[in-house]
Amino acid sequence: MKKLIILITALIMPLMAGAQAQITTKKVKIEDFTQKVTKVVLNGNPFYDTSFKDEVAARWRISPYEFCTLEEFEGLKGNDSYYFLILTQGQFRKETAPGLQFISLVKGGQGADKGIGDMLEVVSLPFASAEYPSGRELIFLPAFLDIIQNHTLEAMENDFNAYGGLSNTAQKLGKAGNMDIVISEDDLNSLVSKEMTDSEGMVITDEDDADSYMLDEVPGTLVSYVVAPSEPVKGSFCYKMLIDAQTHELYYYRKHKISPKAGAGFLPEDIERINKARK
Repeated sequence: MKKLIILITALIMPLMAGAQAQITTKKVKIEDFTQKVTKVVLNGNPFYDTSFKDEVAARWRISPYEFCTLEEFEGLKGNDSYYFLILTQGQFRKETAPGLQFISLVKGGQGADKGIGDMLEVVSLPFASAEYPSGRELIFLPAFLDIIQNHTLEAMENDFNAYGGLSNTAQKLGKAGNMDIVISEDDLNSLVSKEMTDSEGMVITDEDDADSYMLDEVPGTLVSYVVAPSEPVKGSFCYKMLIDAQTHELYYYRKHKISPKAGAGFLPEDIERINKARK
C-alpha cells in the first residue's frame, strides 16, 4: 500500500508542476516593462499635453518612451510590444458618469479591443476631477510620474505589490516621525476640527502656500493632495495622499466613499491615523 501511494504521488507531481507552470502572475506579465517602449498618449488638450511632454522628458527614467496621439493609441493598443501611459476617466459602479481622471499605465495586447478597462493595468493614480480640474494637478505631476515609476519597479519585484497597488507601496508613515506635514485647508473635511490638527509638525495652511512646498521641493516635508469629483454623487469616492515634496515618495494613500456624513477631504479618522503612525 505504501509503495502504491508513493507511485501515485510520483505520477501526480509532474502534473501538478505542469499546472503550476501555466499560471502567469501579474509580476511575470510585466517583467518585460523596462525593455519595452512606453507610449505616452497625448489627448489633444494643450493644457495637459505641454506639461506631460516637459515632465516626461525630464523625469521618465525606467523605460524607453515615445509620445503618441489618441488615434495612434487606438491603432497600437493591441500590440504587446508597448506599454501606454494615458489619462483615463474612472466611473465607479453606482456613479452615473465618470467623476475622476486617472493617470494609468497599461500594457498593450489581449483585451485591448474591448476597451482600456480590459487591458492589463500596471497602476492607476488619481489625477484630478473629470469635470472641473483645478490645475493643481499640474503642480503635482512631477511627483505623480515618480510615484508611478517607483510603484512599477516595486510591482516587478513581487506580486504582493503588483496586485496590492499603491495602497501597499505607500505605507511609509511610520518613517515620517520627524517630518513636517503640510495640509491644504481645502483638503480637510469639514468634520476635522482645529483641535484634531493641533499636533507637532502638522501645518494647516492655504492651498497656494501648501503648493509652494511642493514647487520648492522642501526637504523633510509631506504635502497633501486630494482627488474628488467636482460634484459627488451616490457611489463617488475621494482619494487622499501625502507626498514627500523632495523625493516624491507616496507616504499616505487612502480612499473613502463620499456620503452625506463623510464628504470629500481628509476625515478625522485620517488625521488620527496619521498622528498615531508618527508617534
